[in-house]
Amino acid sequence: MAYLTFDRAKLKHNFNYLNQLFKSHSIDWAIVTKLLCGEEKYLKEVIDLGIKEICDARISNLKAIKEMAPPDVETVYIKPPAKKNIPDLVRYANTSFNSEYDTIKEINKEAKRQNTTHKIIIMIELGDLREGIMGDELIDFYGSIFELPNIEITGIGSNLNCLHGVMPSQDKLIQLSLYKQLIEAKFNRKIPWITGGTSVVVPLLISRQLPEGINHFRVGETLFFGTDLVHDGPIKEMKQGLVKLYAQIIEITEKPMVPIGEMEANPQGEVFEVDESLYGQTSHRAILDVGSLDISIDYLICEDADVEFMGSSSDMLVIDIKDNARNYKVGDFLAFDLKYMGALTLFNSHYIEKRIIED
Repeated sequence: MAYLTFDRAKLKHNFNYLNQLFKSHSIDWAIVTKLLCGEEKYLKEVIDLGIKEICDARISNLKAIKEMAPPDVETVYIKPPAKKNIPDLVRYANTSFNSEYDTIKEINKEAKRQNTTHKIIIMIELGDLREGIMGDELIDFYGSIFELPNIEITGIGSNLNCLHGVMPSQDKLIQLSLYKQLIEAKFNRKIPWITGGTSVVVPLLISRQLPEGINHFRVGETLFFGTDLVHDGPIKEMKQGLVKLYAQIIEITEKPMVPIGEMEANPQGEVFEVDESLYGQTSHRAILDVGSLDISIDYLICEDADVEFMGSSSDMLVIDIKDNARNYKVGDFLAFDLKYMGALTLFNSHYIEKRIIED
Protein backbone atom coordinates (compact mmCIF):
# COMPACT_ATOMS: atom_id res chain seq x y z
CA MET A 1 0.00 0.00 0.00
CA ALA A 2 1.29 3.45 -0.89
CA TYR A 3 1.86 5.76 2.06
CA LEU A 4 2.60 9.38 2.84
CA THR A 5 5.21 10.51 5.37
CA PHE A 6 5.16 13.71 7.40
CA ASP A 7 8.48 14.62 9.00
CA ARG A 8 8.04 16.08 12.49
CA ALA A 9 11.62 17.30 12.85
CA LYS A 10 11.54 19.14 9.51
CA LEU A 11 8.22 20.72 10.43
CA LYS A 12 9.68 22.05 13.69
CA HIS A 13 12.78 23.33 11.90
CA ASN A 14 10.76 25.20 9.28
CA PHE A 15 8.38 26.61 11.88
CA ASN A 16 11.25 27.91 14.00
CA TYR A 17 12.87 29.55 10.97
CA LEU A 18 9.65 31.31 9.90
CA ASN A 19 8.70 32.23 13.44
CA GLN A 20 12.04 33.96 13.98
CA LEU A 21 11.86 35.63 10.57
CA PHE A 22 8.46 37.15 11.31
CA LYS A 23 9.33 38.05 14.90
CA SER A 24 12.46 39.91 13.75
CA HIS A 25 10.25 42.11 11.55
CA SER A 26 7.47 42.54 14.16
CA ILE A 27 5.02 40.63 11.96
CA ASP A 28 2.21 38.40 13.25
CA TRP A 29 1.52 35.21 11.35
CA ALA A 30 -0.81 32.24 11.09
CA ILE A 31 -0.35 28.72 9.76
CA VAL A 32 -2.62 27.65 6.89
CA THR A 33 -3.52 23.97 7.34
CA LYS A 34 -5.73 23.37 4.30
CA LEU A 35 -3.02 21.12 2.79
CA LEU A 36 -3.59 18.62 5.62
CA CYS A 37 -7.27 18.08 4.70
CA GLY A 38 -8.34 17.71 8.31
CA GLU A 39 -6.01 14.78 9.10
CA GLU A 40 -6.15 15.07 12.88
CA LYS A 41 -2.74 13.63 13.74
CA TYR A 42 -1.11 16.16 11.41
CA LEU A 43 -3.26 19.00 12.76
CA LYS A 44 -2.06 18.05 16.24
CA GLU A 45 1.56 18.38 15.07
CA VAL A 46 0.79 21.93 13.92
CA ILE A 47 -1.05 22.83 17.12
CA ASP A 48 1.85 21.48 19.21
CA LEU A 49 4.18 23.99 17.56
CA GLY A 50 2.58 26.66 19.73
CA ILE A 51 1.13 28.79 16.93
CA LYS A 52 -1.71 31.03 18.12
CA GLU A 53 -3.64 31.39 14.85
CA ILE A 54 -4.60 28.65 12.38
CA CYS A 55 -6.29 29.19 9.02
CA ASP A 56 -8.23 26.73 6.89
CA ALA A 57 -10.67 26.75 3.98
CA ARG A 58 -12.96 24.02 5.39
CA ILE A 59 -15.20 24.60 8.39
CA SER A 60 -15.03 20.91 9.33
CA ASN A 61 -11.25 21.28 9.69
CA LEU A 62 -11.66 24.36 11.89
CA LYS A 63 -14.11 22.40 14.03
CA ALA A 64 -11.46 19.70 14.54
CA ILE A 65 -8.88 22.36 15.42
CA LYS A 66 -11.24 24.00 17.92
CA GLU A 67 -11.78 20.65 19.62
CA MET A 68 -8.05 19.88 19.83
CA ALA A 69 -6.36 23.24 20.39
CA PRO A 70 -6.03 25.34 23.57
CA PRO A 71 -8.74 28.00 23.99
CA ASP A 72 -6.36 30.83 23.07
CA VAL A 73 -5.77 29.48 19.53
CA GLU A 74 -7.70 31.59 17.02
CA THR A 75 -9.27 29.94 13.96
CA VAL A 76 -9.67 31.73 10.63
CA TYR A 77 -11.82 30.76 7.65
CA ILE A 78 -9.88 31.97 4.63
CA LYS A 79 -12.47 32.27 1.88
CA PRO A 80 -15.78 34.10 1.60
CA PRO A 81 -18.30 31.82 3.33
CA ALA A 82 -21.37 30.26 1.77
CA LYS A 83 -24.53 31.55 3.43
CA LYS A 84 -25.77 28.09 4.42
CA ASN A 85 -22.58 27.53 6.43
CA ILE A 86 -22.84 30.71 8.50
CA PRO A 87 -24.06 29.10 11.77
CA ASP A 88 -21.09 26.72 11.81
CA LEU A 89 -18.77 29.48 10.62
CA VAL A 90 -19.61 31.65 13.63
CA ARG A 91 -19.40 28.63 15.93
CA TYR A 92 -15.99 27.36 14.82
CA ALA A 93 -14.17 30.34 13.27
CA ASN A 94 -13.13 33.38 15.26
CA THR A 95 -12.45 35.26 12.02
CA SER A 96 -13.39 34.93 8.35
CA PHE A 97 -12.35 36.51 5.07
CA ASN A 98 -15.22 38.37 3.41
CA SER A 99 -16.05 40.34 0.29
CA GLU A 100 -19.90 40.30 0.13
CA TYR A 101 -22.02 42.72 2.17
CA ASP A 102 -25.13 40.51 2.22
CA THR A 103 -23.09 37.62 3.61
CA ILE A 104 -21.57 39.81 6.32
CA LYS A 105 -25.07 40.98 7.32
CA GLU A 106 -26.09 37.35 7.81
CA ILE A 107 -22.92 36.68 9.83
CA ASN A 108 -23.83 39.67 12.00
CA LYS A 109 -27.32 38.25 12.66
CA GLU A 110 -25.93 34.82 13.49
CA ALA A 111 -23.25 36.28 15.76
CA LYS A 112 -26.01 38.09 17.67
CA ARG A 113 -27.95 34.81 17.99
CA GLN A 114 -24.83 33.13 19.36
CA ASN A 115 -24.13 36.09 21.66
CA THR A 116 -20.69 36.74 20.21
CA THR A 117 -18.75 39.12 17.99
CA HIS A 118 -17.33 37.73 14.76
CA LYS A 119 -14.11 39.20 13.37
CA ILE A 120 -13.68 39.72 9.65
CA ILE A 121 -10.88 40.48 7.22
CA ILE A 122 -12.19 42.38 4.21
CA MET A 123 -10.48 41.22 1.03
CA ILE A 124 -9.43 43.74 -1.63
CA GLU A 125 -8.95 42.99 -5.32
CA LEU A 126 -5.36 43.70 -6.39
CA GLY A 127 -5.42 42.19 -9.88
CA ASP A 128 -5.45 38.38 -9.61
CA LEU A 129 -9.26 38.46 -10.03
CA ARG A 130 -10.21 35.97 -7.39
CA GLU A 131 -12.03 37.18 -4.24
CA GLY A 132 -11.99 40.83 -3.20
CA ILE A 133 -13.95 44.05 -3.53
CA MET A 134 -12.86 46.66 -6.04
CA GLY A 135 -10.95 49.67 -4.76
CA ASP A 136 -13.55 52.21 -5.87
CA GLU A 137 -16.14 50.45 -3.67
CA LEU A 138 -13.92 50.52 -0.61
CA ILE A 139 -15.25 53.52 1.33
CA ASP A 140 -18.96 52.70 0.93
CA PHE A 141 -18.33 49.04 1.72
CA TYR A 142 -16.44 49.73 4.93
CA GLY A 143 -18.96 52.37 5.99
CA SER A 144 -21.74 49.79 5.79
CA ILE A 145 -19.81 47.15 7.72
CA PHE A 146 -18.87 49.50 10.55
CA GLU A 147 -22.60 49.86 11.30
CA LEU A 148 -23.02 46.14 12.10
CA PRO A 149 -22.83 45.71 15.89
CA ASN A 150 -21.70 42.08 16.05
CA ILE A 151 -18.96 42.42 13.44
CA GLU A 152 -15.42 43.55 14.23
CA ILE A 153 -13.15 44.45 11.31
CA THR A 154 -9.65 43.34 12.27
CA GLY A 155 -7.89 43.58 8.95
CA ILE A 156 -7.67 44.34 5.29
CA GLY A 157 -6.23 41.67 3.04
CA SER A 158 -5.62 40.39 -0.44
CA ASN A 159 -4.60 37.28 -2.33
CA LEU A 160 -2.19 37.23 -5.25
CA ASN A 161 -0.89 34.42 -7.48
CA CYS A 162 -3.76 32.06 -6.53
CA LEU A 163 -5.76 32.15 -9.78
CA HIS A 164 -4.10 33.95 -12.69
CA GLY A 165 -0.56 33.92 -11.29
CA VAL A 166 -0.35 37.67 -10.70
CA MET A 167 2.74 38.09 -8.55
CA PRO A 168 3.05 40.31 -5.49
CA SER A 169 5.05 43.48 -5.92
CA GLN A 170 6.04 46.43 -3.80
CA ASP A 171 3.58 48.62 -5.70
CA LYS A 172 0.62 46.31 -5.05
CA LEU A 173 1.41 45.90 -1.37
CA ILE A 174 1.93 49.65 -0.95
CA GLN A 175 -1.49 50.09 -2.55
CA LEU A 176 -2.97 47.75 0.09
CA SER A 177 -1.29 49.75 2.85
CA LEU A 178 -2.66 53.01 1.43
CA TYR A 179 -6.18 51.57 1.40
CA LYS A 180 -5.85 50.89 5.14
CA GLN A 181 -4.67 54.44 5.80
CA LEU A 182 -7.55 55.84 3.75
CA ILE A 183 -10.16 53.86 5.70
CA GLU A 184 -8.66 54.73 9.08
CA ALA A 185 -8.58 58.42 8.20
CA LYS A 186 -12.12 58.45 6.78
CA PHE A 187 -13.81 56.62 9.66
CA ASN A 188 -11.42 57.32 12.54
CA ARG A 189 -11.31 53.58 13.22
CA LYS A 190 -8.17 51.53 13.80
CA ILE A 191 -7.62 48.44 11.62
CA PRO A 192 -4.95 46.27 13.28
CA TRP A 193 -3.75 44.11 10.41
CA ILE A 194 -2.80 44.34 6.78
CA THR A 195 -2.72 40.64 5.96
CA GLY A 196 -0.95 40.96 2.63
CA GLY A 197 1.49 38.15 3.24
CA THR A 198 1.19 34.59 1.95
CA SER A 199 3.84 32.04 1.01
CA VAL A 200 4.45 33.82 -2.29
CA VAL A 201 5.24 37.06 -0.41
CA VAL A 202 7.84 35.46 1.92
CA PRO A 203 10.72 36.04 -0.58
CA LEU A 204 10.00 39.80 -0.48
CA LEU A 205 10.38 39.70 3.29
CA ILE A 206 13.60 37.69 3.14
CA SER A 207 15.11 40.10 0.61
CA ARG A 208 13.93 43.10 2.67
CA GLN A 209 11.68 44.38 -0.12
CA LEU A 210 8.42 44.14 1.82
CA PRO A 211 6.76 47.57 2.13
CA GLU A 212 6.11 48.95 5.60
CA GLY A 213 2.64 48.35 6.94
CA ILE A 214 2.28 44.69 5.93
CA ASN A 215 2.11 43.24 9.43
CA HIS A 216 0.40 39.88 9.04
CA PHE A 217 1.20 36.72 7.07
CA ARG A 218 -0.67 33.45 6.65
CA VAL A 219 1.64 30.69 5.46
CA GLY A 220 1.14 27.08 4.46
CA GLU A 221 3.12 25.98 1.40
CA THR A 222 6.43 27.54 2.45
CA LEU A 223 6.15 25.97 5.92
CA PHE A 224 5.49 22.48 4.58
CA PHE A 225 7.76 22.58 1.51
CA GLY A 226 10.51 25.10 2.35
CA THR A 227 10.11 26.68 -1.07
CA ASP A 228 10.66 30.12 -2.58
CA LEU A 229 7.56 30.46 -4.75
CA VAL A 230 8.92 33.47 -6.63
CA HIS A 231 12.12 31.84 -7.85
CA ASP A 232 10.73 28.27 -7.88
CA GLY A 233 13.43 26.79 -5.69
CA PRO A 234 14.29 25.92 -2.10
CA ILE A 235 14.86 28.43 0.68
CA LYS A 236 18.33 27.36 1.79
CA GLU A 237 17.66 27.86 5.50
CA MET A 238 14.59 25.61 5.37
CA LYS A 239 14.09 21.86 5.04
CA GLN A 240 12.56 20.23 1.98
CA GLY A 241 11.07 16.74 1.80
CA LEU A 242 8.84 17.22 4.83
CA VAL A 243 6.10 15.38 2.92
CA LYS A 244 6.94 12.36 0.76
CA LEU A 245 5.07 9.62 -1.06
CA TYR A 246 6.26 6.02 -1.05
CA ALA A 247 4.71 3.74 -3.68
CA GLN A 248 5.29 -0.01 -3.89
CA ILE A 249 6.27 -1.93 -7.01
CA ILE A 250 3.64 -4.54 -7.85
CA GLU A 251 5.07 -5.72 -11.20
CA ILE A 252 8.39 -5.56 -13.07
CA THR A 253 8.58 -6.94 -16.59
CA GLU A 254 10.75 -6.36 -19.65
CA LYS A 255 8.28 -5.21 -22.30
CA PRO A 256 8.25 -3.67 -25.76
CA MET A 257 8.60 0.12 -25.77
CA VAL A 258 5.79 0.54 -28.32
CA PRO A 259 2.16 -0.53 -27.70
CA ILE A 260 0.92 -3.35 -29.89
CA GLY A 261 -2.42 -3.11 -31.71
CA GLU A 262 -4.88 -0.54 -33.00
CA MET A 263 -4.88 2.50 -30.73
CA GLU A 264 -7.64 4.92 -29.68
CA ALA A 265 -8.02 7.28 -26.73
CA ASN A 266 -7.55 5.74 -23.30
CA PRO A 267 -10.12 6.28 -20.48
CA GLN A 268 -8.44 9.61 -19.62
CA GLY A 269 -8.98 10.81 -23.18
CA GLU A 270 -5.27 10.64 -24.05
CA VAL A 271 -4.15 9.56 -27.51
CA PHE A 272 -0.58 8.30 -27.70
CA GLU A 273 1.59 8.79 -30.74
CA VAL A 274 3.89 5.93 -31.64
CA ASP A 275 7.59 6.65 -32.03
CA GLU A 276 8.43 4.27 -34.86
CA SER A 277 12.14 4.43 -34.03
CA LEU A 278 11.40 2.38 -30.91
CA TYR A 279 9.98 -0.65 -32.75
CA GLY A 280 11.79 -3.79 -31.65
CA GLN A 281 13.26 -2.20 -28.51
CA THR A 282 12.43 -3.23 -24.95
CA SER A 283 12.91 -1.87 -21.47
CA HIS A 284 11.93 -2.79 -17.94
CA ARG A 285 8.61 -1.38 -16.86
CA ALA A 286 7.48 -1.23 -13.26
CA ILE A 287 3.92 -0.77 -12.06
CA LEU A 288 3.31 1.08 -8.78
CA ASP A 289 0.33 0.79 -6.46
CA VAL A 290 -0.85 4.36 -6.91
CA GLY A 291 -2.81 5.93 -9.75
CA SER A 292 -4.46 9.03 -11.15
CA LEU A 293 -7.28 8.65 -8.62
CA ASP A 294 -4.67 9.52 -5.99
CA ILE A 295 -2.36 11.96 -7.79
CA SER A 296 -1.42 13.28 -11.22
CA ILE A 297 2.06 12.33 -12.38
CA ASP A 298 2.59 16.05 -13.11
CA TYR A 299 2.97 16.58 -9.36
CA LEU A 300 5.43 13.74 -8.67
CA ILE A 301 9.22 14.03 -8.52
CA CYS A 302 10.92 10.65 -8.21
CA GLU A 303 14.05 10.53 -6.07
CA ASP A 304 15.51 8.17 -8.68
CA ALA A 305 16.24 10.63 -11.48
CA ASP A 306 16.58 7.82 -14.03
CA VAL A 307 12.91 6.84 -13.71
CA GLU A 308 10.67 7.93 -16.58
CA PHE A 309 6.91 8.26 -16.16
CA MET A 310 5.04 6.39 -18.87
CA GLY A 311 1.49 7.09 -17.74
CA SER A 312 -1.14 6.11 -15.23
CA SER A 313 -4.58 4.59 -15.01
CA SER A 314 -6.99 5.17 -12.15
CA ASP A 315 -5.15 2.86 -9.73
CA MET A 316 -1.73 2.13 -11.22
CA LEU A 317 1.28 4.19 -12.28
CA VAL A 318 3.64 2.84 -14.95
CA ILE A 319 7.30 3.85 -14.97
CA ASP A 320 10.23 2.94 -17.20
CA ILE A 321 13.27 1.81 -15.21
CA LYS A 322 15.37 1.19 -18.32
CA ASP A 323 17.72 -1.75 -17.71
CA ASN A 324 16.88 -1.80 -13.98
CA ALA A 325 20.41 -0.83 -12.98
CA ARG A 326 19.29 -0.49 -9.34
CA ASN A 327 17.95 -4.03 -9.30
CA TYR A 328 14.45 -3.09 -8.17
CA LYS A 329 12.24 -6.00 -7.10
CA VAL A 330 8.53 -6.48 -6.63
CA GLY A 331 7.73 -5.21 -3.14
CA ASP A 332 10.32 -2.40 -3.18
CA PHE A 333 9.17 1.14 -2.52
CA LEU A 334 10.07 4.19 -4.62
CA ALA A 335 10.19 7.59 -2.92
CA PHE A 336 8.69 10.72 -4.45
CA ASP A 337 8.91 14.37 -3.54
CA LEU A 338 5.69 16.23 -4.20
CA LYS A 339 4.45 19.47 -5.61
CA TYR A 340 1.87 21.29 -3.52
CA MET A 341 -1.23 20.29 -5.49
CA GLY A 342 -0.08 16.68 -5.57
CA ALA A 343 0.36 16.58 -1.81
CA LEU A 344 -3.08 18.15 -1.43
CA THR A 345 -4.76 15.35 -3.38
CA LEU A 346 -2.85 12.68 -1.45
CA PHE A 347 -3.81 14.15 1.92
CA ASN A 348 -7.41 14.13 0.72
CA SER A 349 -7.30 10.45 -0.30
CA HIS A 350 -8.41 7.88 2.25
CA TYR A 351 -6.68 5.23 0.12
CA ILE A 352 -3.22 6.53 1.09
CA GLU A 353 -1.83 5.60 4.52
CA LYS A 354 -0.58 8.61 6.51
CA ARG A 355 2.52 8.29 8.73
CA ILE A 356 4.54 10.60 10.98
CA ILE A 357 8.29 10.16 11.11
CA GLU A 358 11.11 11.77 13.09
CA ASP A 359 13.98 12.62 10.75
